Amino acid sequence: MDTGGGVGVGAGAGANYNPRTVEEVFRDFKGRRAGLIKALTNGKLHTHKKKENAKENLCLYGFPSEQWEVNLPAEEVPPELPEPALGINFARDGMQEKDWLSLVAVHSDAWLLSVAFYFGARFGFDKADRKRLFNMINEFPTIFEIVSGAVKKQSKEKSSVSNHSSNKSKSNSKGQRDSQVKYSRMAQPKDDDEGLDDDEEDEEEHGDTLCGACGENYASDEFWICCDICEKWFHGKCVKITPARAEHIKQYKCPSCSNKRARP
Repeated sequence: MDTGGGVGVGAGAGANYNPRTVEEVFRDFKGRRAGLIKALTNGKLHTHKKKENAKENLCLYGFPSEQWEVNLPAEEVPPELPEPALGINFARDGMQEKDWLSLVAVHSDAWLLSVAFYFGARFGFDKADRKRLFNMINEFPTIFEIVSGAVKKQSKEKSSVSNHSSNKSKSNSKGQRDSQVKYSRMAQPKDDDEGLDDDEEDEEEHGDTLCGACGENYASDEFWICCDICEKWFHGKCVKITPARAEHIKQYKCPSCSNKRARP
């Protein structure tokens, strides 16, 4: 079979390797991930066309040693470890190379997570261990993000936003502080139960508040803005105000109050 560094036996290469702690599983994940990234970025995976395997369902494996291999799936039922997606070789001929590599990358990301949490389940990781493992994994960009170029794009966008925000905060810091009291942003994501508790408190505090335009109840996951004249609250979508636009409004007047002031 085609290999990326001499690893020999498909899924069986992981059969005698059983990481038991969060740190060991994370090292296993990093090694397999590095091997898969090599396979999908060095230009060699696309050239694998062994005639004897033209009609076989092949799998792409990554190993803790940072090597990779294209091989037949494991014969054991059930297999020692979760198996990668079957048949990555068949879609290749009918797709653009970048699209095909991106598709394999998505399946590879899913396989890496399944292997990591297979070890977690097998060796009894509790909720805290599983959360810590996921957070460690989540610090890395996905293979798909790397192969598709999304990582570079996100990096450029973050740099641009950071520079823009820095310049804006120096010149308009007072205006931003004033505008923050006029609208309610969608709650930021928080860990586990803490985020849920905050959402529930927000709902209880504003639960009786109705949108001055559509009459619907307040919801913590929607953007709202308050009129500084009549003090009624409105869905941002109902009055066509976005969170970004609200940051630049020093005094918001709802459509009704604006019309009243405009009359002679």
